[in-house]
Amino acid sequence: MKKLPFLALVLMAFAFAAHAQDASRKDAAKPAELEVKVVLDSWNEIGRKLTALAEDFPEDKYDFKPTPAERSFAEQLLHAAGSCYYFTDSLTGKPLADQGSPKRAQYKSKADIVAFVKKSFADGATAIQAQGEKGMSTEVVYMPGQKSRVIDIAYGIIEHSGEHYGQLVVYYRLAGLVPPESRPKQ
Repeated sequence: MKKLPFLALVLMAFAFAAHAQDASRKDAAKPAELEVKVVLDSWNEIGRKLTALAEDFPEDKYDFKPTPAERSFAEQLLHAAGSCYYFTDSLTGKPLADQGSPKRAQYKSKADIVAFVKKSFADGATAIQAQGEKGMSTEVVYMPGQKSRVIDIAYGIIEHSGEHYGQLVVYYRLAGLVPPESRPKQ
């Protein structure tokens, strides 16, 4: 009789262990997201946020600067979007032009700047898709004399764009405006 509770306890322990193994097999069966999809999603998300700022900010405030030494709102957008071409040009083998800071004089209106922001992120998304999963680990010349993996360059540009997004949010607040992402969802 004394062995019966002990035997029941042992059987329950085996049942729990078997159940736990079955649950871990179900988790292991889920495939990991492809790196290219994760990179593309992040790229598109920061592109969406910068585009929303560009479309929403009043055109008469596009030349607003927090201080005379800072870039204007328009120049920040052009710089963030222009830096995407360091990525795409590296992948296509184009010479690295001075894309990092396109001149405001080239983009005279809000519509011109919004179109440039959209195009730069769309071109980057196309380049990411063209690389595919295997291309993410390919090394390319990123800066003269410097090689980096495609995924590292993409994440560097995503981070850089995020930093400028944060700066542009400050411009919104200094201009007395609420950025699109901070507004209540409708």
